[in-house]
Amino acid sequence: MPGKIERDHWHPGFLGAMEIEFRSYRKHLDFDDEHTLSKEPLKMDLLIIKKDRSVAITNQIGNIFRGYNILEYKSPDDGITIDDYYKTMAYAYLYKGLGRTVDEIPGEELTVTMARDVHPDSLFVKIKRSGGTIEQKYPGVYYLSGIFNTPSQILVTSELDPELHASLRILTKRAKEEDVENFLRMTQGFTEPGDRQNADAVLQLSVSANRSVYEEIIRRVPVMCEALRDLMKDEIQKEIQEAVQATQQAAQQEIQKARQAAEQAAINTIVGIIKNVKNIQKCDDATAMDYIGIPPADQMKYTPWL
Repeated sequence: MPGKIERDHWHPGFLGAMEIEFRSYRKHLDFDDEHTLSKEPLKMDLLIIKKDRSVAITNQIGNIFRGYNILEYKSPDDGITIDDYYKTMAYAYLYKGLGRTVDEIPGEELTVTMARDVHPDSLFVKIKRSGGTIEQKYPGVYYLSGIFNTPSQILVTSELDPELHASLRILTKRAKEEDVENFLRMTQGFTEPGDRQNADAVLQLSVSANRSVYEEIIRRVPVMCEALRDLMKDEIQKEIQEAVQATQQAAQQEIQKARQAAEQAAINTIVGIIKNVKNIQKCDDATAMDYIGIPPADQMKYTPWL
């Protein structure tokens, strides 16, 4: 059974996957995670700002992009309803309306993207009934039109091209071994710290949700085991350090317990001697302790046990 992952915990993985998707355009894009729209807790999952409008993005997901691109990600446990679609469009228009100056964010520079790993059948039915149209532009990439003027698309991550979008395809509870292997092969060429951190964010979620898949890959393809270990070496090292610290703490606790037990055993032995002296000499505690040479400063240690 895959591990239980809280809804909000999927978002760092999605952000990492999107940054991997557009790593070739890093200097041209700003990624604003959970962009706040107002003083109230109203946030977009991801805002991607295209800094240079003249740069053409040929990535299948980014072909629709203009200046300001709002992305909403739904975890595997969430659906995408018609209300979710309208709400995300509302985020885009609210973002435009909250510009610092009039028309600072031109309406024609907005796009909306929603992503989920399962095909949203009911949403597409609702859109068609509302007079909208749906065009599958690329595998897993569906353009929506006819309801709003703002360009919008739905990403069905399980349908995306497996060679081009492995980082998004493994953000699921039903990851396929070939997708994981594609992802690991791709990340073997990552040398930049940012790329490796993004890959690690994706992997942590994917491994947690698909542990049996990764165990099978490690068993069957040793080279992939090395790639996985190399990519997650910082996380593995952290776990090792935590395990060592926990072991050291446990050892210290056991040493402390043993020391306390030894001290108590010594006290019990001396208390037994004191009691024997008291019985033989028919004297009080202090006299008995003086008799066997216990210094006055140490006698209080044994008094509670007499």
